[in-house]
Order: sequence, then structure tokens, then C-alpha cells
Amino acid sequence: MTKFDVLCIGNAIVDILARTDDAFLVNNAIIKGAMNLIDAERAELLYERMGPAVEMSGGSAGNTAAGVASLGGQAAYFGKVAADYLGRIFTHDIRAQGVAFDTRPLEDGAPTARSMIFVTPDGERSMNTYLGACIELGPEDVESSKVANAKVVYFEGYLWDPPRAKEAIRLSAKIAHEHGRQVAMTLSDPFCVDRYREEFLDLMKSGTVDIVFANEAELKSLYQTESLEVGLEAIREDCRLAAVTRSEKGSIIVTREETVAVPAIELRELVDSTGAGDLYASGFLYGYTHDFSLEDCARLGSLAAGIIIQQMGPRPQASLRDIAEQSGLMQTAGVEGYGL
Repeated sequence: MTKFDVLCIGNAIVDILARTDDAFLVNNAIIKGAMNLIDAERAELLYERMGPAVEMSGGSAGNTAAGVASLGGQAAYFGKVAADYLGRIFTHDIRAQGVAFDTRPLEDGAPTARSMIFVTPDGERSMNTYLGACIELGPEDVESSKVANAKVVYFEGYLWDPPRAKEAIRLSAKIAHEHGRQVAMTLSDPFCVDRYREEFLDLMKSGTVDIVFANEAELKSLYQTESLEVGLEAIREDCRLAAVTRSEKGSIIVTREETVAVPAIELRELVDSTGAGDLYASGFLYGYTHDFSLEDCARLGSLAAGIIIQQMGPRPQASLRDIAEQSGLMQTAGVEGYGL
């Protein structure tokens, strides 16, 4: 028996979101649509320059954990915050979503991480992240019992930026595999892939990672190709299961035996693309850990992503389970039986 469907490991970040225009991005040397790592001084500068903002808990894997919980799944989370105001906000928010979060906060040192996210009229988000206390996440923060009792351990590629988080990930993967669990990762960002391409490929080829989530740009960056087909064939050989998202074109699931293409859901309005990939992963992993077919895993992922980008911010504001039930996507369990 397992206690958790998904254990997520990531950078614990409080998002500060504001609307802006493309000229602001240009004038402030912000790379549109990317996650830009910044230091404390630039964080203060951008905060001073941004317009009216909304603060809410974020962080890629934290968003995924919240999505799993909103779907009715059992989720846990590892991530480092400081014992400060933003740290208390993050802790309250993720626990209020129903996620088990017990990582000890940092008492002395850097403050809780924050990301200034600028949303342009086209719904694209440009993130500027000061990692702060995140960089202190290490192997001592790995709760072995939670890892051993989670069907899937999921981590974000962004964790390859903080120096000691890699040790925590490798330890978690070792414990997970020793207990017959699976390990999943998201590639996170094309620029993140550029920084750690060889290490990410080694995680896949060595079997440290069983499942990979990527968008089309990240896949192409990983294999340094402009061809989606070339990227799909390469990742098919390198990992057991991959889910590749393509925005309004839906997603493609590949294993060594099959390819499954699933359309995106129709949107009323694109409000904010922050968290789209995170919530796709939450829907897919909920389905995967409840024996949905791969096609229905992808459909649930598309639904969760589609819902989140029609609101401001990356955490569900309505019950994803209720929406999924109304869409008929909670009636498909037990089709393939992954034995998780």
C-alpha cells in the first residue's frame, strides 16, 4: 500500500504577478517566455518597477502537487523556504491545498525565493526568479518514508540550478527505485535544458528517471534539433515514457511501443500561461497513478492545463476534480493497470 500518489520536489517560490507590455520586457532586458535567474539586487529593482501585483505561492513542482491534490489525489512536497513572511505564505498555501509539506524552514540565511512574473497581453509569462532559500535544499531534507510511500516521485529540472538539490534528487530516486516506485521529471525550460543537457540525458539513459515531461521547445533543445519528429524518436529510445506538450496543438505521448496524440481543450480566453506545464503534469500523473490509459492521462493533463491558463496564477482556484467529473474524465480508471 502507498500513502501518496505523487511526491513533488522543487523550488519553493512565492510568485509576484503583474500585467505589463512587451516594451517593458525590452526596456528591462527580460527574455520573454523564459525563466530568468536573478540576484537579490535585480529582484529589488524589478519589484520597484513592476505595476500592481498579486502575491501567490508557486514554484513548478509545488504547482503540480497542488494540482494533484485538487484532482483528489494524495500529494506530498519537498521544498525549502525561510522562516519569514513569504515562507509562511508558501507553507500555508500548499497545506491549504491538501498537500503534505513538512520540510524544515531555513532559520538563518537567504530569504524565501520569489519570482517576479510579468504577463503580457498575449498571456505569455516571463519569470524572473531569485532562488533565495531554495539553494539550501539538500539530502538532509529528504524524508525517506514519504519517498518510499509515493507511487511516483516527480521533480523539476530547475532543481539543477541550486547546487545541493541534485544530491537530494539522486537520493530520492535511489530510495524510490529500491521500493519499486517510479521517478519523473520535467525539463522545465529550454534555457534550463541548455545549461544541463548532458546531465538530463544521463538521468534518462541511466534509468534514474523513468518518465519525462517536456514541451516542444524543451524537447528540441534537449536534442539540438528543429525537428519535432527527430526529438520524439530520440526521447523514445532514451526513456520509458515521455509526454510532450505543444500548447494549442495538444500533446504527444511516446513509449518504446506506441505514440498517442491528444488534442488540447478549447479555451474561452487565454489569461495567463503560468503553470500550464505544471498542471498538465498533475493531470497526467493523477491519471497514471490511478490506472488510466495513456490517452486519458493526457486528456486529464490537457484539461488541468486548459483550466489553469484561463485564470491568473498557477494554483487551482476551483476544484479540478469537480471539473474533471463533469467532463467524464474520472470514469476511466483501471484500463491499463500500471501496478503502481
